[in-house]
Amino acid sequence: MENSVIIYGRDNCPHTKRARDAYPDAIFHDVKADPSKLEEMLKLSEGVEKIPVLVINGKAEVGFKRGC
Repeated sequence: MENSVIIYGRDNCPHTKRARDAYPDAIFHDVKADPSKLEEMLKLSEGVEKIPVLVINGKAEVGFKRGC
């Protein structure tokens, strides 16, 4: 079974793009376009205002560094 991945970020963010490229099957939420998803992201990141936030198998990770 494949890992469940959700990415919270912005379409025009290069870090979000790298995360989306690394996880092409992930569910993506644009936090700029949907304020309710921004609120979800902030709860998951414990208020940290940094994108992207990845939720992998239920565990939130702030930022994405793979491939830098």
